[in-house]
Amino acid sequence: MKSRTRKAFTMIELVFVIVILGILAAVAVPKFAATRDDAKIAKTRSTIAAVRSGIVTERQQRLFRGDNSWIEFLDDNTTLASPYFTNVIKYGETDEGWAEAPVNTYTYSIAGKTAAFTYEDTNGTFDCTPTTGLCATLTQ
Repeated sequence: MKSRTRKAFTMIELVFVIVILGILAAVAVPKFAATRDDAKIAKTRSTIAAVRSGIVTERQQRLFRGDNSWIEFLDDNTTLASPYFTNVIKYGETDEGWAEAPVNTYTYSIAGKTAAFTYEDTNGTFDCTPTTGLCATLTQ
């Protein structure tokens, strides 16, 4: 008579696998959260660069037409709602981190920190004040 051998995992082996998966998940989840914030910061940096580039591009177009002024408003948004920067970026910015306070003053918030950006139509600067904390992170 042939003896039948069963091929299966024991309960202890399954428990070890579950414990190992739990440890890996506990290590990986915080890394993914940090990576998500890093990605948002990188996207915001590129948005800031695009806005600054759009300001300069608009200025150059005005100079070709003989107009020596900087663009007056970064968007024509009278409701202070998204999208922002529509006068200098083709489709504007719709990220939930951005908000417009008064005209040409914008804030960006992430992970409980806020940075305030101001556009000066007298010299075309789009800067963050103060230059520490989140401002420094976004504008380095």
